[in-house]
Amino acid sequence: MEQTNDNRDMRLCVLIDADNAPRTAMKDVMAEIAVYGTPTIKRIYGDWTTPQLASWKNILLENAITPIQQYSYTTGKNSTDSAMIIDAMDILYSQRVDGFVLVSSDSDFTRLATRLREAGMKVFGIGEKKTPAPFIVACDKFVYIEVIRAAAVEQKQEDIKPTEKKSAKAPVKKKVPPSITALLADSIEDIADEEGYASLGELGSLLIKKQPDFDPRNFGFSKLSQLVRSIDRFELDIRQSGKPHTKHIYVRDKDAAK
Repeated sequence: MEQTNDNRDMRLCVLIDADNAPRTAMKDVMAEIAVYGTPTIKRIYGDWTTPQLASWKNILLENAITPIQQYSYTTGKNSTDSAMIIDAMDILYSQRVDGFVLVSSDSDFTRLATRLREAGMKVFGIGEKKTPAPFIVACDKFVYIEVIRAAAVEQKQEDIKPTEKKSAKAPVKKKVPPSITALLADSIEDIADEEGYASLGELGSLLIKKQPDFDPRNFGFSKLSQLVRSIDRFELDIRQSGKPHTKHIYVRDKDAAK
């Protein structure tokens, strides 16, 4: 995902719900978070006295994540939710960060995400595709863990030596559904100039505002430009800028121009 330098300088607080986050994906999740900013606070919540969380130890050490002990006081209740929420509000009022990353697939954090955004914080959500829609739309941006995993696998394939790369499977490009094509067309129309062209960067920002879980990687494309280029309805215009090695990309809906 393309990000500006300003975004990369953003100080982020990462709060992880151990009961609703896959341990095996955590290294890739932390790499994804680094794209959006600098994680200055990294905490994970759970009852670390239980056997099922014992396997987290090496992952936490490798990624410098601080475990926060939260006992399960009542059977069948997820007590980590309240601990995460209380810590999030304490950190919010400390004014030490510019945004939050909530790693969970639990809809119980919907109100927390909404409250943090009301306070002017940028909120990124990361969870599995089973995550309920209310939590997804409560975030500024939501990324699926399955997509992060797939992108990491693809990157590893690209790093294979040329002699071995022939045996690696090419990344699978999914068919872009009509609903996404319509979303692209409507968004281009919203910000297009008199000639019908819209800046690709502005388009990407608008798409995420309209649909927080929008991500080209959902369809097998690493960049928005690749997704747009794959749809015959749209055309790209690459323009030179005044700076060397810097180009501006614009997109136009050919159907709207007819």
